[in-house]
Amino acid sequence: MSAVIGQKAPNFGVSEWVQGAPTNFDQEKDHIVVLEVFQVNCPGCFMNALPEAINIYNKYKDDGVRVLGLATAFEDFDKNTLENLKMLAETGEVIGETKNALSMYGQLKDGNKLSYKIPFPLGMDNLTKTSGEISQEKIMEFIYPQIPDFDSQPDDYKNQIIQRVKDYMKSKEYSAETFEKFALQGTPSTIIVDRKGILRDVSFGQTGHIESIIEKLIAED
Repeated sequence: MSAVIGQKAPNFGVSEWVQGAPTNFDQEKDHIVVLEVFQVNCPGCFMNALPEAINIYNKYKDDGVRVLGLATAFEDFDKNTLENLKMLAETGEVIGETKNALSMYGQLKDGNKLSYKIPFPLGMDNLTKTSGEISQEKIMEFIYPQIPDFDSQPDDYKNQIIQRVKDYMKSKEYSAETFEKFALQGTPSTIIVDRKGILRDVSFGQTGHIESIIEKLIAED
């Protein structure tokens, strides 16, 4: 089931919780849920998105807002692993490009550790090894959320996009459930669900509008 804004949010995929109690959208009734989706090997996630999520957690935790972190992987499968997420949760250690970038900006302590603690629950997305078969249906499911008027495009363009998606799917060693279910465009991404379990927003990158959405949802009955 794919996620649609304005409809009931499907549960996100999670293979294991490494910090905090296990939960999901359907278990967070009466809470506004902010799911911060990141990759362990993603400098922008640690320089911008996670500090923003921590700020939201601290500011709104007494207003019925739940912040959750979900590590996923759509590239660098050797680095975006459950083991590296566990290490991050337990010791604050970061790896790869995240470590290099934060180190360059003087944002690490003791050589390779985050200067801040992530205070909310952290889980790992459900990753499954992709099989060789890529169906037309799977390709179209990927295209439609990103190009809603795809059917009205010229044939040459359509064929080009289909081929590109096919190549992309072939290059992927693993498929990440949450990443695909919510048609995420990359990391960091933020998924917001209201108190009634309705999906209200899915955004990619540093948008700066997350807080205003939360304030609007808090003001709703």
